[in-house]
Amino acid sequence: MKNLNSFKMPKISKIAASSTLDFYSANTESVLSLPLMEGGINAGFPSPAQDYIDLKIDLNKTLIANPSSTFYGVVKGFSMQDAGIVDGDILIIDKSLEPQDGDTAVCFIDGEFTLKYVKIEPDAVFLVPANPNFKPIKVTEENNFCIWGVVTYSIKNHKR
Repeated sequence: MKNLNSFKMPKISKIAASSTLDFYSANTESVLSLPLMEGGINAGFPSPAQDYIDLKIDLNKTLIANPSSTFYGVVKGFSMQDAGIVDGDILIIDKSLEPQDGDTAVCFIDGEFTLKYVKIEPDAVFLVPANPNFKPIKVTEENNFCIWGVVTYSIKNHKR
């Protein structure tokens, strides 16, 4: 199996930063085919077939459907911890998707970015955290608000 410790990440550009997220452009020009275990990974006893991995996967092609409108975000904070998204995790954010009720989204409200569930009701929009230490935010007409993008994938950072 190829040693990934010597792999160098393709250069990505930081395009913005806030108190809750750092944003990076998605560079889909690079190709890195990694071994893929087609039948899944057994969480019990190892399979002898694991020594014969032939399939490859390119994460750019698999995770990014709309390259021109996709960005990476690095999470700062713990308002979505009960959703499994915590400080240091990497998000793949697609700005071309129409937000739906219940989506995890990057929202811009009153000059700040925030990561929350979007709860869409007939007469209101709420930004709902996944941590009881944070309160939901009701979006009103007085707020400067937009849903900046929908989170399509969250990649765990186990180096913490």
